[in-house]
Amino acid sequence: MTTPPRTGLPLPRPLPVPYDPHLEPGLAACRQLIEAIPLRSDTIHANRAHFATIVPPVEEAVGANPVDFEHVSVAGPAGAPEVELTVLRPRGGARDAPGIYGIHGGGMVLGNRFFGIAGLVEEVVKSGAVAVSVEYRLAPEHPAPAAAEDCYAGLVWFAENAARLGVDPGRILVTGASAGGGLSAALALMARDRGGPALAGQLLDCPMLDDRNTTVSSRQYDGIGIWDRNNNDTAWNALLGADRGTDAVSPYAAPARAGDLSGLPPAYICVGAAEVFRDEAVDYATRIWATGGQAELHVWSGGYHGFTGFSPDAEVSRAAVAARRSWLRRVLYAGGRPR
Repeated sequence: MTTPPRTGLPLPRPLPVPYDPHLEPGLAACRQLIEAIPLRSDTIHANRAHFATIVPPVEEAVGANPVDFEHVSVAGPAGAPEVELTVLRPRGGARDAPGIYGIHGGGMVLGNRFFGIAGLVEEVVKSGAVAVSVEYRLAPEHPAPAAAEDCYAGLVWFAENAARLGVDPGRILVTGASAGGGLSAALALMARDRGGPALAGQLLDCPMLDDRNTTVSSRQYDGIGIWDRNNNDTAWNALLGADRGTDAVSPYAAPARAGDLSGLPPAYICVGAAEVFRDEAVDYATRIWATGGQAELHVWSGGYHGFTGFSPDAEVSRAAVAARRSWLRRVLYAGGRPR
């Protein structure tokens, strides 16, 4: 095959992978609700204000479920403010339960610890787990490494207080979607490098891993779908500033920059085939395997960014949720059963 000559001109955008038609109504609803204001450097605060109107409080997320919750403030990183956490437990308490540490999405510029907390409530109900959702500082007011350090401080508190919370300290995992997936990957690296909590696993849902934004999938979804290439540029610029794209970027800010992915806890990595983060997620799993590490990778046909949340009744969404729950059972319970 003849390689085309380099012209210095931008590469043409490759054709995007089509969406699963059963997902398209949910995608349209998601765009109308979440992306009412295009995310650019001058609209971050307007987007935050909009998010505040659509993220329900924890009381609403818990509803009639047999789940107790409490808000706690714990020591933050050295020289930084305290970190706010919300702890969710089965009503009546827990004993030797698995622990799930949840990190919200929002591109590290939007959202709060109640964004997506309904998924943690569901896990508490279904598996008897104790879950913690962490509030972390947002960019650009608080650039990297503020978010990752806040999340790590909360994780350390969770591990140190596991017995008091009724949690088996050997069965704590980190999980998050989008920015939360990237921060979960960062925590796994930090815990390994710092001799911190021994994690049972890392669940990385459509994770935001690479500041360079140069993959084929990032170019396929430029101005298409939700969380497109432009949103991604906005978020990484806010988080990293002038360091973005240089060798100064820490793997704790952009985990794809890590030179060594050995010695990490088992990873579950899932992503839609029709979204920006597809290729960096696949590459991250491949690099874990190359070290002899454990990673389970799912690339869901026709899936848009975060498709299970807005298209829960589609067949591909049900399959994705079932696969995720299967992995959780295998990682958190001996023999695949609650103990």
